[in-house]
Amino acid sequence: MTEKKVSFGKIFWPSLIAAIIVSVLGSIIFLMMVGGVLNSKFEETPYSVKNNTILHITLDGDIAEIGTTKFNKHQLSFDNKIGLSDLLFGFKSAASNENIKGIFIDIADVHCGYATAREIRKAINEFEKSGKFAIAYNSGEIITQKEYYIASAANLNYGFPSSTMEFNGLGAELTYFKNTLDKLEVEMQVIRGKNNDFKSAVEPFFRDNMSDSSRVQIERYLTSMWGDIRSDISLDRKVSEKELNEIAENISIHRANDAVTFNLMDGVKYRDEIIDILRKKINISENEELELQSFEKYSKKKFYQDQLIMKTDSPNIAVILAEGEVSKDGDGLSSENICKLFQDARKNKTIKTVVFRINSPGGSALASDEIWREVKLTNKVKPVIVSMGDVAASGGYYIAAPASTIFAEPNTITGSIGVFGVIPYTGKMLSNKLGLTFDRASTNKHSVLSTNRKLTEEEFSIIQKEVDNIYIQFMNRVAEGRGMSIDGVNKIARGRVWTGRDALKIGLVDKLGGIDDAIKYAAKKSKIYSPKILYYPILEEDFLSGLVEKLDENSKTDASISNTELPELLLEYYSQLKKLEAMKGIQMRLPYDMMIK
Repeated sequence: MTEKKVSFGKIFWPSLIAAIIVSVLGSIIFLMMVGGVLNSKFEETPYSVKNNTILHITLDGDIAEIGTTKFNKHQLSFDNKIGLSDLLFGFKSAASNENIKGIFIDIADVHCGYATAREIRKAINEFEKSGKFAIAYNSGEIITQKEYYIASAANLNYGFPSSTMEFNGLGAELTYFKNTLDKLEVEMQVIRGKNNDFKSAVEPFFRDNMSDSSRVQIERYLTSMWGDIRSDISLDRKVSEKELNEIAENISIHRANDAVTFNLMDGVKYRDEIIDILRKKINISENEELELQSFEKYSKKKFYQDQLIMKTDSPNIAVILAEGEVSKDGDGLSSENICKLFQDARKNKTIKTVVFRINSPGGSALASDEIWREVKLTNKVKPVIVSMGDVAASGGYYIAAPASTIFAEPNTITGSIGVFGVIPYTGKMLSNKLGLTFDRASTNKHSVLSTNRKLTEEEFSIIQKEVDNIYIQFMNRVAEGRGMSIDGVNKIARGRVWTGRDALKIGLVDKLGGIDDAIKYAAKKSKIYSPKILYYPILEEDFLSGLVEKLDENSKTDASISNTELPELLLEYYSQLKKLEAMKGIQMRLPYDMMIK
C-alpha cells in the first residue's frame, strides 16, 4: 500500500482562510452586540422605581470596596465585583424610597471577609428600622457559615430544602512548603525584624508546622472573631451565645432543616414558595405582577447619580477607597494612585475632612511610606479618619498610623507591625537537578548578589540591619501617630496580628465601627451639619457594567474567578506564586493570606 502525502499548502492555506473567516465573523458578532447595547443605552428611559417594588439583591461572588467589571480574556467573559459602597448606599436609599416595600436577599456564594459581612448585616438591620421587610434566602447548594451570618440579620431567613449547611466555628489552615523546598534543594534565606517572632508569613518556607507564637495569635483572633459572630447572630435570632457554641461544638447542623430545628432559620422553602411569601408581603394576588427589581442596578444607578451631583456641589467629605496589596504602581493599592487621591482631596478647598477606607494586608515598605507621608500631610490641614475593612495589617496599618482617629470592625484583622525579607538560594537545585554551573567576575567582593549563591555572613548581617532599621522606623511611625512610647509599641508589635476588638484594648485603634460610623464621626468632628460625600477614585460611568447588564439582564454575572480546566487549589497556588514573584524590596505584609471559614 502506497502512503499518500498531503502537501503543506493544502493544509496551511485552507486552515488560514478558515481561521480568518472565524475571526472576522466573531468580530462582526461582537460589534453587533456592542452596537445593540449602545443603541439601547441611548434609547433607554430615565431610571425609575415603580410603586410596590421589591428590590432583589443577589450576593453571589466577590464583594470588594470598589465595584468593578473587567473583561476576562482567558475565560472570554466578564468578571463583576459588587462594591460595598454601592451596597451600603443602596440600602440607605431604599429605606427612604416610598415605592420600595422591601428587599429580597438571595445568597448563593459570597466571597468577602467577616468585617465586610458585618457591614452588610448592619445595613440590613438599619433598613429594617424603616419599617420595611428584609427576607433572606440561602439558595446555594452549601450554606456557608459566612453566608448564614449575613442572612441571619434579615427579618425572615429561609433556606433551600436540600441545601447542606456549615455551622461549626472558625478555623484556619496554613500550607507549609519547607519539605517540598528541601526535596527541590531550594533554600529560602529569611530575614525578619528583630524579635518579630509573630511575623509568621515566612514560616512556611523554613518550618513544617506552626510556631508557638503563630499558634497563639491565630487561636486568639479566631476566638475573638467567633465571639462577635455568635453575639450578632444571638441578637437577631434570639438564641443564646452558649447554645450557638454548643451547636457548633456538636456539629448539630448538617442541612437547612437542622437550622430550622434550632431556630436559626424560619423555614425551608422552594423559590416559588418564597415568591408567594413576597406576594403576601405586599398584598398582591397570584395574577398580579410582582415587581422584583435588581438591587445591584438600583444601588449603582443611585450611587452614580449621587456622585455626579457631588462632583459639582461643593463636597465637604472625601472618602478615599483603598484595597489590595500595597505596591509602588498597578491597579491595586498603589502609592502612585493613592498619593494622587490624597493630593487632590487636600487641594480641594470645599473638602473639610477625609475618610480613608483601608482593606489591605500590606506589601511594599517603600510604597507604604509614600502613602504614610501623604496621609500625614493631609491630616495636618484636614482631619483624616481611617475606616478599616476586612484587613488593615502590616503595611495596611502603617498607612493608617498618622490618621487622627482609627475605626475598625470588631472582626477586622489588623496590627502585624513587623518587617521581613526573603531571598531564595537556587544554586544547589540548578546544579544538582539540571547540571547548571555558575562562574563570576567582579570588581568588588559583593558586586554579584545572585540567587545562585548563598549570602555570606557579612551580606546577611547587612540585610538584617536594614530590615531592623525599617522595623524601628515602623515602630516610630506608630508611636508618633498613636501617642505611644517605642517600648510600648514594641510590646504589642513583633509582627503580631490582632482583631479590631483586641486592637482597641491595646490602643492601636480608637473606635469600633464600619465606614458609615467613620463618616458620621468625621462630619461631627469637623462640624459638618449637611454632609456632602465625594468618593475617590471619582466614580465614572462604567460602560462594561452597562454592557453586562444589557447582555444578561435577568442573571447575575459570576463574580468569582473560575477556570474549568484547572483545579481551584492549583489556581490558588498559582496566585500565591504570582504574588511572590511581584514582591520587590522589603515587605510589610500580613503573616499569611486569610482564608477563615
